[in-house]
Amino acid sequence: MVNALVIRRNTQLAKAQKALRAAQYVRMSTDLQRYSTQNQAAAIAAYAQQRNLTIVRTYVDEGRSGVRINRRPALAELIKDVQSGNTDFEHVLVYDVSRWGRFQDVDESAHYEFVCKQSGVKVAYCAEQFENDGSLLSSIIKNIKRVMAAEFSRELGVKVHAGHCRIASLGYRVGGSLTFGLGREMVDEGQRSKGRLVKGEYKALKTDRVRLRLGSDEEMAVVRWIFQQFVMERKTDVEIARQLNRTNIPNHHGRPWSYLMVHYILKNENYIGNLVYNRTSRRLGQKQVNNPDHLWIRTSSVVAPVVDQDLFARAQKIMAERYISIPEDQMLRRLRLTLGRKGKLSSSIIKNTPGLPSPACYVKHFGSIRNAYKLIGYEGSRDCRWFDVRDHWTEVLSKLAAKVAEALRTDLGIRLNPTGDGTGLARNGSRKIISFQVVRKMAKRTPNHVALWRAHLRKKRSELCVYLRLNDTNEVVQDYVLLASADTTTPYLTLSDGLLARHQAVCVDTVRELIRDIKARFISASRVSPTRPRRTNKRKKPSRPKTRNVRARH
Repeated sequence: MVNALVIRRNTQLAKAQKALRAAQYVRMSTDLQRYSTQNQAAAIAAYAQQRNLTIVRTYVDEGRSGVRINRRPALAELIKDVQSGNTDFEHVLVYDVSRWGRFQDVDESAHYEFVCKQSGVKVAYCAEQFENDGSLLSSIIKNIKRVMAAEFSRELGVKVHAGHCRIASLGYRVGGSLTFGLGREMVDEGQRSKGRLVKGEYKALKTDRVRLRLGSDEEMAVVRWIFQQFVMERKTDVEIARQLNRTNIPNHHGRPWSYLMVHYILKNENYIGNLVYNRTSRRLGQKQVNNPDHLWIRTSSVVAPVVDQDLFARAQKIMAERYISIPEDQMLRRLRLTLGRKGKLSSSIIKNTPGLPSPACYVKHFGSIRNAYKLIGYEGSRDCRWFDVRDHWTEVLSKLAAKVAEALRTDLGIRLNPTGDGTGLARNGSRKIISFQVVRKMAKRTPNHVALWRAHLRKKRSELCVYLRLNDTNEVVQDYVLLASADTTTPYLTLSDGLLARHQAVCVDTVRELIRDIKARFISASRVSPTRPRRTNKRKKPSRPKTRNVRARH
């Protein structure tokens, strides 16, 4: 009798139990009534009860479009589990074909179902009027349903896009991110204001609309200054962004400026009062495309112009001249003509010569400015041997970072991981703790000139900085400088011997001494770190017996 409860190896009980286990997949896009996840689960539960199936797993995609699988983590997880072969079910229950997906290529929908079948997992559509048994009739109906599901999304996308274009033509804002100095205002049917919308807020009623509004006077002054600097002073996007950061003027996100932010402001017609829609489009999850000008929806006099029309037009002309597209042989020909007129070449000459692409464009096409010079037979006066050994110094920094990380882990139990570029150490999910940088020695203007090293400061500062100062030939490390993150707004940091004391820096000659001082910094920081004070005035709760209250509430 003891062995009566033992399941023999050759019995089919385990397989029979697995055959009666199922997983359900439910998806909700935006329709919250008929196709809500609760309603789908109820229909699936009734289907499972009729066939004696037990639902053991649930995969839910809430608020997800069925056009692509990229943003459907539950379906992707289901396919991954099925392919791994570690599932404890043999059925996948779906409400209908459209819930499985509205893929524009119906073969993609069939592919995911085939993956399940290949792994021994059957897919059933509970609300459909056919049994997914692989018969001729079910295969025909199923493919028709897939085409209908895809066509529904396509037609809906066309209708939504037409509605957006109509709303934009009336002067209302439709989607898209805002640039500096612009805001959104919600109005009702009678054009009465219902307040401004901050980031993350959206209108709730279909009858409400969103209008474009200008920001503060200070922000408008910054916008005018950007256009003046670009048009009148002929400054580049990079130079304008640097000047804004030096004066501690944050962007609309409260962060430092970049050249792309300045570029977006210069080409934005909102600052002359126009609202432009449909310049780009991304239909049904496909790649974003640039639409031709005749498809743009432009509405004028939406807001008061911030800059003059003539100033804006001049800015567009300058950008059109700077951002030209010419073949590489023409780029070299123009560079050769510029050399003949100027007698020499440099990055500043290339940047300030009308009709020439930017230095960055030459780097993109030819690998470097030096390569472009070689192709036209020009050798610059600047010593560019440094560029040939950059890979060598990157490897040196990576090895040094690995040595420091190993010493901190072994001696102090501190785990720091190398960054992606290998020039720093950081904790998981945090900013860089230690950064490493090689700095070249600048050429002396006179024999009595003080030795100078200039380090370029990165945007993302680290807590500790290690600088490897090179010798006169810029081929060998002379010493190592360790200092805390410099609190300065300048893009460069001068590391002369006389300025090291001002920065409270430590200068050592060997890697062993450098590691010793880095460990000392971490030990000192751990000793002075503030501890959380105890609260002494907290009232102590009276102790009560740990008995269960059996008195019923009425």
